[in-house]
Amino acid sequence: MHTAFTEPSEDGIKRLRPRGSNQIGMSQFNERVVLQAIRFHGSMPKADIARLTNLSTQTISLIINRLLEEGLVLKLASLRGKVGQPSVPIALNPDGAFSIGIKIGRRSMDVLLVDFVGQVRERSSLSYAFPDPELLFAEIALQLDNMRAVLGPTRELRLSGIGIAAPLALGGWQHLLSIEADQADKWHRIDIRERVQAMTDLPVEFSKDTAAACVAELVAGRGRSIKSFLYVFVGTFIGGGLVIDSHLRSGRHGNAGAVGSIPLGLASSDKATPPEQLLSDASLFNLEQLFDAAGLDQTAAVDARALQAPWLTHTAAWLDDAACAIALAINSATCLLDLDGVIIDGSIDRKLLDRLMTEVETALDYYRWEGIERPVVLAGTIGSDARAIGGALLPLYANFAPDRDLFLKLDK
Repeated sequence: MHTAFTEPSEDGIKRLRPRGSNQIGMSQFNERVVLQAIRFHGSMPKADIARLTNLSTQTISLIINRLLEEGLVLKLASLRGKVGQPSVPIALNPDGAFSIGIKIGRRSMDVLLVDFVGQVRERSSLSYAFPDPELLFAEIALQLDNMRAVLGPTRELRLSGIGIAAPLALGGWQHLLSIEADQADKWHRIDIRERVQAMTDLPVEFSKDTAAACVAELVAGRGRSIKSFLYVFVGTFIGGGLVIDSHLRSGRHGNAGAVGSIPLGLASSDKATPPEQLLSDASLFNLEQLFDAAGLDQTAAVDARALQAPWLTHTAAWLDDAACAIALAINSATCLLDLDGVIIDGSIDRKLLDRLMTEVETALDYYRWEGIERPVVLAGTIGSDARAIGGALLPLYANFAPDRDLFLKLDK
């Protein structure tokens, strides 16, 4: 199985400025370097692209002409008012390529059609108590057909692939979710990527859901300006991703950044059970349970009602527990990783995320920071679509990035 984000070689970690080659035979690589530079730094004239990529102006002119012919870039209106000839910014063509992102979660599924600049063109969502595989894959097949129909016969040819974001253990934590063993066991026997690949001739990529969300933030959000950060995503279960030196780190088993499994206490031989994990205090599942116990609609956990009466009393209690638990995870991670920052996002209303950010900052004051630097904590910019958008970025990077592991930024 192809993956767009693998562990980098040590000699590539610090090379953050995109650099092409003027050697013959490198044309496709250089095209991808140029596309990546424009994606990360926005539209710019050819001269700026040449300086950024370390390619000659003649090479850039040839590349831009090819990309214009391929429909991958556009010329924008000339910039006037400067000395010399007016410059013409080159931008990515939104219709240059498309991809489909599929987020399979424990409470819902989203299918997004994403264009070349990362904008969502079409979406479909399905909610459930817990996903039944046969019903879910039937819905995916239907939505893949629908997305192709939306594009039409011409633009459909520009579909680059399908990216799936899902938990690595979709059938896990069955007792916590009150799921029957046979329901959960169905997912243990299923290769999700393989099932979707059987539906299409497009390449299919797969990523852990929270790692895919981290990719979206890294490529299109705050991660473009932070080299090393812990990413925390508050969903049905809280999870995360880890970025070091602008590279997503998956780890040997794909679990790097799995903050949900961080213990919240000390284990000892005289305790009958191990300490609870972060996901037991800081997941939306916990907020749903509080609402349900109070006879309230638990779906309010993901919308504005969570901060309104009568839900607010229970949300406030959840915020207090969740913030302290997340702050503990941040403190522990910082001791180990010496982070530049922490980015928190989730499938929650943005006002609730703002409240959570405030509570986390307060809770961080409760912990000792001697010997380490307290990282800046920022709200994510993508929101609930982060997992599906991250999934959609996987085939785009596989097809158009110069290095499937490289994220290009300006040297600071």
